[in-house]
Amino acid sequence: MKNNILTYVFIFLLPLLGFAQENLGDAPADDLGDVTDAFQEAFFEALKQKGIENYELALNALDEAERAAQGDQEQLAVVYFEKGKNLVSLKKYNAAEVQFESVLSSTPDQLDVMESLYNVYYLQRNYEKAIPLVIVLITKDPDYKEDLASLYLRTQQYDEAIVILDELDQDLGESAYRNTLRKSVYRATGNNEQQIEKLETRVDANPKKEQDYLSLIYLYSDEGNTEKAFETAKELLKNQPKSEMVHLALYKFYLDAGLTKEAIMSMELVFESQKIDKESKYRVLGDFISFVDTHPEFEKTLEKTVHDFSEENGAVYEKLGDYYVSKNRKEEAIAAYKKGLANDADNYSLLKNTLLILINLGQFDEAATYSSSGLDIFPAQPLLYLLNGVANIGLQNTDKAIESLETGVDYVVENDALEKDFFTQLEKAYALNGNIKKAAEYAKRAASIVIN
Repeated sequence: MKNNILTYVFIFLLPLLGFAQENLGDAPADDLGDVTDAFQEAFFEALKQKGIENYELALNALDEAERAAQGDQEQLAVVYFEKGKNLVSLKKYNAAEVQFESVLSSTPDQLDVMESLYNVYYLQRNYEKAIPLVIVLITKDPDYKEDLASLYLRTQQYDEAIVILDELDQDLGESAYRNTLRKSVYRATGNNEQQIEKLETRVDANPKKEQDYLSLIYLYSDEGNTEKAFETAKELLKNQPKSEMVHLALYKFYLDAGLTKEAIMSMELVFESQKIDKESKYRVLGDFISFVDTHPEFEKTLEKTVHDFSEENGAVYEKLGDYYVSKNRKEEAIAAYKKGLANDADNYSLLKNTLLILINLGQFDEAATYSSSGLDIFPAQPLLYLLNGVANIGLQNTDKAIESLETGVDYVVENDALEKDFFTQLEKAYALNGNIKKAAEYAKRAASIVIN
């Protein structure tokens, strides 16, 4: 049986919750040895106190559980782990570290305990101590490799950081986060010329290593040597015609050089790539939209690109809709926003933009429908209540408008302008409803808010 700390907890949690013994699978009932009533009572008291954030009382109960364990190592491991978590909540990091290390001394290689200890090291900014622990964590969860690169950066082990980043990019492709780390390393060394010389030597020795080219392109660009960066990108493409990452740089160089056809081809390759992360693709799309803004003859290409690239995320259609808004083509903006919402209903920014345009065009019926659906997803967003109220006023559904507005105004926190808008709309709704007294009351409340 896998000896996991949480398993120990569940062994005596489950019977108390009324589960039958068979629900424990292959776990023997006595894995913790002879668990006394005193131990269970104290331990569950600790869990209860922790659940209501009474961490000191939880620690007192865990002290009792520790005494009741009578030296049983498995029971003590559970107690020490819980003690550590409570001490972290109290920001007593040194004491928490001792508890977690005590667990690992008796039950080594516990992933959840190691993760908790790593968190303590990080909170203490003890990055040197965290590194060997993260190296072990990587063997259990490779995602920690990015953490290791960040730790090397923080401890000024720059060469080691670059090695890890190169390995990750080779295995997983480029990411915006790792690019940021890499740039931080270059900035920290403060010696681009030395880095460039080192990379040029590596490229000459191994022209098939894509990441060295990409780093070199970045450093040339950072130095303002665009011509050299462009040449390096073309050299990479020549040596590795199937490279996808190179197009993240090439499309910009092509645009600057007026090579529109080549730029669009590079951008399309970026959008189709499985190696390039979404954040980088959105950045490229933003540049494409800016390009089309001054070259409207490529608008159809933009629309096709958005369609091909948008299946999983409405943010792409949002960018296209924003472009149409900038051109005052609101009907086309709405069409784009709606397509985005169809793929990404819980995108608040996209929903808000859609509602604002619908209301601006007087399409109150759809605005009421979209805002009502949005409130099911975002029940505490005051702006959605306001827009729903405005839409229902436009439809002369005054009862619905008043209900929405009076509910939504309670969610407004320290936003005088928004609160004033609510009172103004409530004045309109009550006036339409024939309740002049209420309308006057809200008119007075709106007038009392002075926006500086």
